[in-house]
Amino acid sequence: MRGLRFLALTLACVLPVTPALAGSATAKKPDVARNQALIAFQRDLISVLAPRADALPLLGAALLARPLPNQPKYNDFHTLIERASQADDTGPEVSWVRLSDCDAQADTCPSEAAQAKLVEQAPDNAAVWLLKLGQDVRNEKKKDAREDLAKAASAKLYDDYTGASLKALANAVVALPPPADIVDPASSAGASGVQALIVYSVAGTLPQAGLQATAKLCESDSDDPTLKDDCLKLGKTLEWGASPLARSLGLHLREVLSSDAEQQEDAKRARRSLIWQVQNFAQLSGRASSDKAIAQHLLALARSGGTEMSMLLAALRDYSISVDPPTDWQPQGK
Repeated sequence: MRGLRFLALTLACVLPVTPALAGSATAKKPDVARNQALIAFQRDLISVLAPRADALPLLGAALLARPLPNQPKYNDFHTLIERASQADDTGPEVSWVRLSDCDAQADTCPSEAAQAKLVEQAPDNAAVWLLKLGQDVRNEKKKDAREDLAKAASAKLYDDYTGASLKALANAVVALPPPADIVDPASSAGASGVQALIVYSVAGTLPQAGLQATAKLCESDSDDPTLKDDCLKLGKTLEWGASPLARSLGLHLREVLSSDAEQQEDAKRARRSLIWQVQNFAQLSGRASSDKAIAQHLLALARSGGTEMSMLLAALRDYSISVDPPTDWQPQGK
């Protein structure tokens, strides 16, 4: 599993880095007053969105509220995501975020109610079954985990709803203009940089499916004659999944489980390209804190919907960055 561990580490290092945060990683120490003003602005956005009755604004408000301490009860994450789940136009993207409406200290995460609702709403989504697989592996329910894998292999798609959450957030942050005291005067990105910071930093905290647990199960020593076939079938779905991490697992499964040497080599090449794509997107998004055009473009991509993977590829295409690396390129850290 060395290849998967390396790619997972690479993706983990760059994907959660938001456009604004990536650019500030080596910058001066954060301005405490500006950070406090940013939190106050986030609270104001929630207050404006909270009276809405439709799911998308309530989802955006809930996501904005989740990282904030001491939110008023009527505007906190629990209340807002619960209201979003009861809206007439609610969907599985709301239930996915609702997985986080739980108490980690009491070991009630992810939310059982949200997980059960997802099974009802999106039975053809492999992410739902891999989420359950991760829980069953953790609870040492091996038979249930194997059943989860079979259901994931029969699913039609993989979507962790990051794209839907990005859309909700990107629409939410324009409810109010950012006040002057949170716009960095040293940055040309202006209000767009602030909005991109909020959108992409909050989206980086969404629940994740059990991809590592799935990899371990697929590569385990087993006398189950159908395990390999199910894993290869699942891998094809993951290769076209919504997230880079899902695609990385799909390619990894083909590389290590396929009996066809050409398929193994093709998966290896595609995985190398994926690392290149992720690293280049991280570099591009890192410029958003100081480049208004990039910040605005990333926000526009988020508002357009789609998946995390489709947004990444669209950003590279729009800035004429090849999706394949030069022949002499080597992934960082390998």
